[in-house]
Amino acid sequence: MHVWSLAQQLLLLGHHVIVITHFFGERIGVRTMTNNLRVYYLPFPPFAQDNSFPAIFHSLPLFREIFIREKIEIVHGHQATSSMMHEALLHAKLMGLKTVFTEHSLFEFGDAASVNLNKILKFTLSACDRCIGVSEACRTNLILRASLDPNTVVAIPNAVDAVSFRPDPTAAPDPNERVNIIVISRLAYRKGMDLVARVIPIACERWPHVHFVIGGGGPKRLLLDEMVERYNLHSRVELIGEVPHAQVRSVLTRGSVFLNCSLTESFCIAILEAACAGLMVVSTRVGGVPEVLPDDMIRFPAPNAPSVVDGLVDALEEALQVQVDPMRNHRRLSEMYSWRSVAMRTVDQVYDKVVLESNVSFFDNLDRYRSLGPIAGILAVWVVAIDSIVLWFLGWYAPEKSIAPVPQISGAKRKVLS
Repeated sequence: MHVWSLAQQLLLLGHHVIVITHFFGERIGVRTMTNNLRVYYLPFPPFAQDNSFPAIFHSLPLFREIFIREKIEIVHGHQATSSMMHEALLHAKLMGLKTVFTEHSLFEFGDAASVNLNKILKFTLSACDRCIGVSEACRTNLILRASLDPNTVVAIPNAVDAVSFRPDPTAAPDPNERVNIIVISRLAYRKGMDLVARVIPIACERWPHVHFVIGGGGPKRLLLDEMVERYNLHSRVELIGEVPHAQVRSVLTRGSVFLNCSLTESFCIAILEAACAGLMVVSTRVGGVPEVLPDDMIRFPAPNAPSVVDGLVDALEEALQVQVDPMRNHRRLSEMYSWRSVAMRTVDQVYDKVVLESNVSFFDNLDRYRSLGPIAGILAVWVVAIDSIVLWFLGWYAPEKSIAPVPQISGAKRKVLS
């Protein structure tokens, strides 16, 4: 949704934008979407958690041809766990293009998975021109993980399509009838589902009219099913499974309070969508969550079940007051978080700056890669050297002049790839 929304606004601002991703089912090849957004679904199969299998060298011919055909000037990658992002930024930098990276998540420093991911990220971003974090917490985390110059990293938040999350004026709750608390999240440990499973029985016992609506799928679904069975809460807890994004608003408007118990979040766009739809929010104070909403729209209980229940009671009492106007909060958030504003900040703070900077020489980039360490540095230099040889061979085998350019939209300001 971030890539789609940002791309659409950049197109409206007059830039030429394409998107590259792996194929999804039968969706393979090139598709043209709203506002002539071209999406390249490359023939790389999803491998794990919707990521393509690491390709490195054999992905270079495809990326090179697309960059040349589309006359790309800036390659903008997203999410540290995307193998395709790492490959695209590596290839783009060797071709002399400007590179930008946006991080959407927080990662730790001590576990094996994070250590390896951070080392790979440090390699990829060694030559990256600019980086973006979706919150100040995400920005700081990214600087530390990849050992980046703070002057090259900016914080630009996510946004919300306010029109898609308009409150339902006919859904005002009655305190004497059932009151819904909404949870929409991936049902996983880091999303705090263990805490949710402890909160629900206490809340149901304390507040007789409370009903929980839980949307999402994941490994903790079994834990929630067991909780419902153990406490006989079949009539109080509704597990609706995964919710397509187009239907999230219809679920949110059923409720009065949105509950988020995440253990880590860089931004949490879910609480922004919930508040925009008119719900009071109760959330753990983690990562970039405290940066998202004004204080009067959110409650921050301590990360334990009794405290979260107290926060829910406080939020419910306020949500049930007649003077609370959901449309007022909706209007405030639609002004604070708009995708057009995000796109303009991305252009002003990132794109306009990188295009004016001179390219770093190939050997200076090699020095950056070599500084990764005695082992990782040597490995990085070998990867870059082999990629450069493959790129040289492609330049001889398929010269740039032999690649027919795609007709460009007249007057496009800048060519950006996400």
